[in-house]
Amino acid sequence: MHADTHATPEPAPPRPSAVPPGPSSYRVSLLPGLPTGNEHELYEGYRRLREDHPLTYDASVGAWLLSRYRDVATALTDLRFTHGNRPGDAACAPHAAPVPGALREVVERTAYVLARRIADRPQADLVEEFCRWLPSGAVGVRGRNAGRALLAGRCVAQVPVREKALASFLANVLDHPDRVAALRAEPRLIPRAWTESLRRDPPVLVVIRRTAAKVALSGGTLPPGATVACLIGAAGRDPERFRDPDRFDMLRGDPGQLTYGLGGCPAVGLAAMEAEYGLRALMAAMPRIRWAEGFRPVSSGLITRSPKTLLVRSRRGGAEAVAGTGRWRCGAP
Repeated sequence: MHADTHATPEPAPPRPSAVPPGPSSYRVSLLPGLPTGNEHELYEGYRRLREDHPLTYDASVGAWLLSRYRDVATALTDLRFTHGNRPGDAACAPHAAPVPGALREVVERTAYVLARRIADRPQADLVEEFCRWLPSGAVGVRGRNAGRALLAGRCVAQVPVREKALASFLANVLDHPDRVAALRAEPRLIPRAWTESLRRDPPVLVVIRRTAAKVALSGGTLPPGATVACLIGAAGRDPERFRDPDRFDMLRGDPGQLTYGLGGCPAVGLAAMEAEYGLRALMAAMPRIRWAEGFRPVSSGLITRSPKTLLVRSRRGGAEAVAGTGRWRCGAP
């Protein structure tokens, strides 16, 4: 277990350009910095930060790095830090409202139409032909019934983040046939699988904040005016918060994700809705969906991260597919 406080040794004097803002006597570790590399190297770097350098200054990004769940959650929710850059943050309060029914219908219909378009192909790329199009459908919605969702403005317009989140979600679910079968049999588990995907493989690995006052964290105390890089990818796999954190567990009893805030911003519900209707549509249109021969999903990116390609065998199974198409079976074009 990590202690609430963690003393770091006094480092050698840094170069002037690397000196962080704050008192000259402030004790700080200057290494190892923001992790890079492949999947293993990235998350191994996060582990080292959490265990040995929970509060460290990275001169290359000009910010303090926070890697423990407790500290990152504080930076994303405490009013002593700036807010307003994520859906669900405090700045979303003026337009907090449920996603309107008109927008829900658009998402559901768009998901099914996109799934049908690729269902008869021997192979398809879900990133290029599904994930990049489904989140875009909500942006152009107009009309009185969609007004509240459109008030989200910048939040709802964050299409690239929703694309990446959707791609990682589909990669996690489709990577094991048992998961697909379980969600087909019990669709009510889809929201839990979505939350688990956001925890384990967030689309945004780093979120920037700034302190408005002195803040004590598990790794030390930040001065006012400090720029902070919240490592969402590290926090989501903190073993102090999650049991067996590297494992994707749809039935996890300790859920939690930091990509989207907890508020009533329509963008939060919209992203979850796109994941649920998207997966339902793919399972209905392609009951035998599976990875293409020899393909395995690989995520990439250091600030934002997701699979760039999701190749699936998409030929559907005749009467089985027709029987599972649900409400759009007869009415979809």
